[in-house]
This record gives sequence, structure tokens and C-alpha cells, in this order.
Amino acid sequence: MKIHEYQAKELFRKHNVSVPDGGIAKTPDEAADQAIKLGKLPVVVKAQIHAGGRGKGGGVKLAGSLDEVKSIADEIIGMNLVTHQTGPEGQLVKKVLVEPGISIEKELYLSMLPDRETASVVIMASEAGGMDIEAVAEETPEKIIRIFVDPLIGIQPFHSRRIAFGLNLSPVVMKDFNSMLVNLYKLFVDCDCSLLEINPLVITKKERVIALDAKINFDDNALFRQKDILEYRDEDEEDPLEVEASKYNLNYINMDGNVGNMVNGAGLAMATMDIIKQAGAEPANFLDVGGGADAGMVEHGFRIILSDEKVKGILINIFGGILRCDILAKGVVQGAEKAGVNVPIVVRMEGTNVEEGRKILNASGLNLIAAVDLKDAAVKVASIVNESK
Repeated sequence: MKIHEYQAKELFRKHNVSVPDGGIAKTPDEAADQAIKLGKLPVVVKAQIHAGGRGKGGGVKLAGSLDEVKSIADEIIGMNLVTHQTGPEGQLVKKVLVEPGISIEKELYLSMLPDRETASVVIMASEAGGMDIEAVAEETPEKIIRIFVDPLIGIQPFHSRRIAFGLNLSPVVMKDFNSMLVNLYKLFVDCDCSLLEINPLVITKKERVIALDAKINFDDNALFRQKDILEYRDEDEEDPLEVEASKYNLNYINMDGNVGNMVNGAGLAMATMDIIKQAGAEPANFLDVGGGADAGMVEHGFRIILSDEKVKGILINIFGGILRCDILAKGVVQGAEKAGVNVPIVVRMEGTNVEEGRKILNASGLNLIAAVDLKDAAVKVASIVNESK
């Protein structure tokens, strides 16, 4: 789960990490009111969406007067902000964060994320703050410091010192930085974060360390024990179909292709999407109904796939184990009857009660195309969607 920058900064404050003062605004007048509360100009007006690269897209601007605050807020609120993370379709801006301008001496980059390979938390830092870290990693990887922290031991003073020395911090700044790093690590672990990123982390002319930006993602599987974090969820920032799917415990990710997929198991979903692409088509979604799905869940999943106007054909690829083939078939028939099917469906089923499942589908009257194996299914659905172009 992603949250907004201003929400991440609220968490930073709770964990004693220094951030600028600021307030959220949904209208130009509210933005001006926030600037007045801050009591100083210039201020920075920052678009609040779940994506990075906002500055390059015109979503972060400096305002030197109240009139300029209103003008910039009016320009940003309601704009469709396009960044390298939103894709060409962009994302609608509904609110802005207003913060005071800060006199910056140096910009740094800092992040934390789980590293599955080493079963540790990796802390990455760089003196190339304010830049795209992907570009830094590709062009000058030597500028990135990586420290691996064993979660069973936790962050230790030597971890902080290695990063601080690598960033060439002065003794005064180093003390502030070390304290902040410990607090950030505690936040990362306690809140079940999957990513914590500050770009830039700045050193002011008064030698203070301040998180000028804040990005936090959370492990969706841990949200059941993070009730306070769950309250930060902003469904307006999420794809409507993905929100709908989450209500039924379905793993759904919307994509740009035209082949709808229904599978049981994340690994099978990835393999199915790969083979669809190899066959010359593009997947429209990732939909994993899971091993413990019932007919109702399958029905909802099928209905969600059909509600995507981009879908020109559907591939159902099920290996019946815990989810029996007859249960899957009942769900597909129920979903098709309620949603109305206007696209061809290619079905590949194997496993528990497969014959019963095939009988249910054959008796349904649906426009079904049987496949002997996954490759055959992918070729057939690709042929269908390519003919419809």
C-alpha cells in the first residue's frame, strides 16, 4: 500500500524524524491560508499523488507571494500530472502540500527496503540526492552506499557511522544523522514497510538534517496488524478495478493489454502473462483468485475482468488443487450470466474434478474455446484478440 508524502511526514514526526512544517490544501484559497499559517515566504506547493518525479512533471513549484501561491495551487489542483511513474495517462491531482522554502547546503538520497537475497534490510544512501536514483545506479553506481542490516540484530552504531562517513558528513551533522537513521529504521520495522525513501534528504545551512521529501510503501500482507496505517489508504489514488478486487480478497493488477487472465496462483499468473506475450498478445490484467477461492470469488473476479473495456478475449488457466475445477466452472458461469459475456473465452483446466468442471462449462451455453495445454491456450487467445484489432 502506498501513501501520500504528507502522510509519510506525519509518520516521520511521530518517530522524531525532522520534516518541514506544512499543511494540506484542496483549493487555492486553502493553499494561501496554509502559507499564512507558516508565516514566511517563499513556500513550496507540492502535488500529492502516489508517484515520484512530480517536480519534473510540473507538480512542485516555488511561490514567492500569496497571489503566486493561489495561482500555482490553482494550476496544480485538478491537473493530470504525468511523470515517469504514472505512465502517459497521468494522475489527477486533488490536493497539494504547502511547505516553507528551506535554505539547502547539500542534498542526499536515503532509502530502506527488504533484500530477499540476503534476508536483511538494505539501507541505501548517496550524495547524489535530488536525482533519479535509477539513473545514478546505472551511470555512477559507485556513488551509492549499501549497508545490510540483520533484522534479528537490528541497526547498530557502526551501520550509521559507515553511511555517515560514506556521505562525507561533518561531525555536527553526523550526530543528527545517526539519531535520525535509528528512528527511521524503527519506523521501517514497526510499521511493516516495504519501502522507505527520502529524496532529497537535505542538510541546511544551519547543519540540520531534514527530510524534504518522504515516500513510504507498506507490505499489504501485514496491514491486518497495522490498523492505524490502513486509515491512510486513499482509494482515489488506486485503480477502481483493483479497489473492487481487494474487497473480495482477489489479487488483481490492471495492465494495458487486451487479454483478460484468470488463474490460481501467482507463479501460474506470471507464467501465463509471459506466454501470452510470446504468442504475440498483451495481458490486460494479473488476476490470481488463489487456491482457497470459492464460486463467489471466481464470479467476482470474472465480472471484474469483463468490466475492463480493453479486454477482447479471456484466458482461464486453472490447475485444480485446493481450488477444484468444478468450483471454478460454477463461478465462471455465474459471473458470465450476471455480467453478460461479449468476448470469446479460452479455457485450459487440469487437476481435481476437471471432468466435472468441463461438463459445467459445456452445458453453460457460453462462447468457450477449449485448449489442450497452456501454449495452445495462449496461441488461441492471441489469435482472437489480434483479429479484433
